[in-house]
Amino acid sequence: MNRERKSIGQIKQITSPSNTIIKNIKGLQLKKNRDAEGLFACEGLKLVINAIDNGWNMKTLIYAHNLTDQPHFLNIAAKARTNGTDLLEVSEKVLGSLTRRDNPQLVVGVFFQKCTELSSIKLGTNDFWIGLDRVRDPGNLGTIIRTADCVGAKGVLLIGDSTDPWSLEAVRATMGSIFNIEIVRCGQSEFIKWRVEWDGLVIGTHLKGAVDYRSIDYHNKPVLVLMGNEQNGLPEDLVSLCTDNVLIPMAGKADSLNLAIATGIIAFEARRTYLKMPKNISVN
Repeated sequence: MNRERKSIGQIKQITSPSNTIIKNIKGLQLKKNRDAEGLFACEGLKLVINAIDNGWNMKTLIYAHNLTDQPHFLNIAAKARTNGTDLLEVSEKVLGSLTRRDNPQLVVGVFFQKCTELSSIKLGTNDFWIGLDRVRDPGNLGTIIRTADCVGAKGVLLIGDSTDPWSLEAVRATMGSIFNIEIVRCGQSEFIKWRVEWDGLVIGTHLKGAVDYRSIDYHNKPVLVLMGNEQNGLPEDLVSLCTDNVLIPMAGKADSLNLAIATGIIAFEARRTYLKMPKNISVN
């Protein structure tokens, strides 16, 4: 979903959290409202800049009044307004009501959602995707989207009744990566039909008949890493679609890994040949 905004956006000053416009934006904290409006919110100037640079369509830019003397922000605000974005200059109290934080970000952007249709995916030789079956935790989902971006994945497939990638918690956990990769949402039956067209590896995580994840030859072919639900893992009908089932050996007493951690371990191994040494590494 990506709507055009051609008119010049309006500028308004708002000091009360009870303002109707603010109430409507706060309403995006509920999935039913995000679905109805096709919108979602993200926090922070860096994320907003990243989204704009990647061509995402922004409906509203909310910012603290004390940013109006900062040239860097004013340049971004002017660009957003020219693109049809409405600008709301608000008080700290208003920002706090939108982000549910004691120390809220000074900028909040409201963007139109954008999803890729499963049928439109076209495979390249070294394409890499991560598939998630009914992932429940928004923090896990956001972290996996960020990890997918880090390893150069094309995108993330959300299969079945997964948590909403546009929730504030999930978007926050992506650290802006939601603007860099494709997001696909599909039902299980739709995924099973599409799987027939996938001419590459499907790597599932499963204990039955599984091999060490490091023993797979991931190279020079499309790869889809398929991860199961946090509580129950992959269901049998998806396990049967995998070309390989893998496990991560563990030496300690714990019998399982967090979903996002396990996904990251396998994803980096699958992409190891294609990853180049970065100029710098940021961990936060």
